[in-house]
Order: sequence, then C-alpha cells, then structure tokens
Amino acid sequence: MLMNMKDLLAVAYKNQFAVGSFNVANSEFVRVIIEAAEEKNAPAIIQIHPNEVELLGDDFITYVREACRNASVPMVIHLDHGGSVEDVMRAIRNGFTSVMIDASHASFEDNIAISKEVVKLAHSVNVSVEAELGTIGSNEGSSEGGADEILYTDADDAKTFVEETGIDTLAIAIGTSHGQYKHDRQPELKLDLLAEINSKVDIPLVLHGGSDNKDEEISQTYLNGVAKINLSTDMKNAFFKEMRRFLVENDTAYEPDVIMPSARKAAQEVVKKKMDLFNSTNQAHHYFK
Repeated sequence: MLMNMKDLLAVAYKNQFAVGSFNVANSEFVRVIIEAAEEKNAPAIIQIHPNEVELLGDDFITYVREACRNASVPMVIHLDHGGSVEDVMRAIRNGFTSVMIDASHASFEDNIAISKEVVKLAHSVNVSVEAELGTIGSNEGSSEGGADEILYTDADDAKTFVEETGIDTLAIAIGTSHGQYKHDRQPELKLDLLAEINSKVDIPLVLHGGSDNKDEEISQTYLNGVAKINLSTDMKNAFFKEMRRFLVENDTAYEPDVIMPSARKAAQEVVKKKMDLFNSTNQAHHYFK
C-alpha cells in the first residue's frame, strides 16, 4: 500500500514508534525492505538519494511504485536529501509520494524561503515535505552529504522554521552522522535537546544517520517526537560483507540468482532488527482501521 508520508508518520507520531526509512541502490534492496516489512507487519519508507536516482535512472521508480502498491503493509517512496527545487520536481514527476529539500547549508532565512517554495509545489500535488535544520555530520564513505562538524538544531529556531515553512516533518541535528563511524568517533545523541525541540514543535521529527547508534538512545527518540529514522550504512554493510564472503568462497559464481540471495538475507536481518528497535514491528494494523 503506497502512502503519503505525512499520513504515514502521523500514525507513528501519535502511537510513539518510528518508521524506518531505508536507502535503496537497486532492486535487491527494494526486496529487502518490503519483504522484511511484510514479515514484521511494519510500515516502511523506501528512500532514494539523488545520487542513487542518477545511478538507477528514472524508470527504476516505476518498478518501486508498483512494488510498494502491491505490498501488504504501508509504504512510502521518499526523496532523500534533495539539494534543489529541480531535484524535488524530478522526484514528483517520477511519482515519489514524499520529498526532502535539504537547504540546511544555506542561511536560516534562505533555508526557510527554499523550503517554503518546495512546500507550495509539493502540497499542490499531495506530496509531503521534509526539510532539515542544523547540519548532520558526515563520516568517510558517505555520499549523502553532511558536515565535518555537527551544527546542532536550536529549539527556538525549529519552532520558527516549522511555523514559517509549513513542512510536514523536520530533520534535526542532535549528534548523528551519515556513513560509517570510526571506532574513535562513536555517536552520542543529545536527548535533552531532542526533548526540548519536541516540546516546541508539533510535527514528527526525523533522525538522520540512524546506523551505529546506541540501542538505548534510539529507543528514547520515538518517545520524544521522532517518527522517522533513516538507515543506510548498517544495511548496506551487511549486504556487501556477505556478498564478498560468498564470492571468495565461490569464486566461479556469476549468476545473480546464485550470488544475491545470501546477501539479501543478511541485509534483511539487519532491517528486521531495526524495525524491532524502532518499535514499528506489528504496527501496520493502525493503518487499516
């Protein structure tokens, strides 16, 4: 079942769970997410970054839309970190049901103006909008952007930003980073800041860089307004680690239907564990009342 993200997250926000939003880079990852969501009876979001759109091509979205429509659980197709109005318009034309405009590196005033423009465009065709305030960190190997130093979201600015733009959900910076953490740079979430932002903002919040965080911290986020948690690195690491292992042990293998299944299963196990952690397991029934 394909949905608008505003409607999907309203339920999660009300019932205090977070929906996993997973980056896809090919059809294998689409299967990973949908099959895991159906097994866990959990809503899920398939998100595609502009870099991944360039890799896959626009026609790939037609396949993703059909797969989501046929899923037995609620699904959203979301543009991750759209860097311009052009990125957003391309996603809308391709049939995404949600878009993110990331103008977080612009001035506060320009971020508001750009996000407000995207809201006007997207809402006119029933597409939801996520924006970002503050800057998420960036680790080595990430193609999702971010900054060397995290600029934490200010709670009062968040309130003003939401009121001025009319966005549906807000990505905040409370200590996470995109990509894979080094052993000497583990994330630590500012849960007190999250609680303050949540007290001043009345829309669902988004946590980017959801890989490699402490489980006990993540389990507190959806009790404080986070309704969407992005995940990419942990899932992809599991997939490609297993694929490398398989190819070393089966160095003459060349058929995808021989090589892919164990890698897909490895990634699926990560996704299912994250759905348990996010408290979205067995929450799909809320959408069928």
